Amino acid sequence: MATSTQFPDDFRCPISLEIMSDPVILSSGHTFDRSSIQRWLDSGHRTCPITKLPISDPVFLIPNHALRSLISNYTLVSFPKPLSYPDLQSLIQTLIASSSSPLDSKLNTLDQLSKLSKRDSAIRRKLTESGAVSAVLNCVNSDDDSAGGLQEKALHLLLNLSLDDDNKVGLVAEGVVGKVVAALRSGAGDSRAVAATVLTSLAVVEVNKATIGAYPDAILGLISLLWGGNVRERKEAATALYTLCSFPDNRARAVENQAVPILIQNANSGLERAVEVLGLLAKCKEGRQEMMKFGGLIDVLIKFLKNGSSRAVQYALLTVNLLCSYSERMCVVAVREGVFEICVGLLEDDNEKVRRHANSLIKVLQGKRLSL
Repeated sequence: MATSTQFPDDFRCPISLEIMSDPVILSSGHTFDRSSIQRWLDSGHRTCPITKLPISDPVFLIPNHALRSLISNYTLVSFPKPLSYPDLQSLIQTLIASSSSPLDSKLNTLDQLSKLSKRDSAIRRKLTESGAVSAVLNCVNSDDDSAGGLQEKALHLLLNLSLDDDNKVGLVAEGVVGKVVAALRSGAGDSRAVAATVLTSLAVVEVNKATIGAYPDAILGLISLLWGGNVRERKEAATALYTLCSFPDNRARAVENQAVPILIQNANSGLERAVEVLGLLAKCKEGRQEMMKFGGLIDVLIKFLKNGSSRAVQYALLTVNLLCSYSERMCVVAVREGVFEICVGLLEDDNEKVRRHANSLIKVLQGKRLSL
């Protein structure tokens, strides 16, 4: 049997660098192990990890049967069956009975379960079916956690469990959102960033977008994290807001909770994801009205038009386009600040979506520019 060091490099996932057990093809043409690319997508990314170019929406993962067969034939053995870990059941029982366990025991149990569940959907299913979720939630809000380590490890395990679409709705039904929102607002260590990532993962399922958005303090908690969080926390909060605000009703909720000025501030600091959220909020009347109160917004968006990634340029163009389509004054400002000329230059961009958005904005601005 071939050892792992003898495998061809093409058998390794470009993300995890481990031998792929379930290779799938992304629309970019590159192949990844399903669990690795799913985590990438669940974190809110909509670009190929290799090319960094946008991928199709909705995302389709096509099984690479040929590569899977090659890997299987190369090893001359079948892939290990899930749930082959002899200590899984005992770990689950330890977790369920952990209310009376020492802190070190709880930490160790959560750590081991996180490692086992990270890449194995069968183990994740076993955990959700065993009643372990309630025990994990107890650890999220445990009083026996002064340093935040227990809460953080429990949130990491919840994040792993949420990777499978079949689990996402069930986790919300078990009360995960309330516990995660509480950690989002008062968590220690990296707990707040992980809590935001859990909300992003859960909100991938459409029905959960509405449920989470309507939950008291969920959107407000993310906005608060955008206001006072560190770099990682702000990025994860913006990603969660972007995912939630793809559901129209949540846009008005975000605006009501003062998301616009905080997003503009973050965008001005260089956070590209903030521009993407602004693009979604500009689709609603309340969002546009709020944005038009800030005279320097066009200048902030121009920074991304000139130096942002392709995705940031797309959303900056979308935001300016929507504002100018509904406001004569914003049109005048955009023309005066040179947006028309920038768009003309973007017509030669390699990205088709950038070219299309630029062309659309040119049509909006053209009449105004000629009249000045």
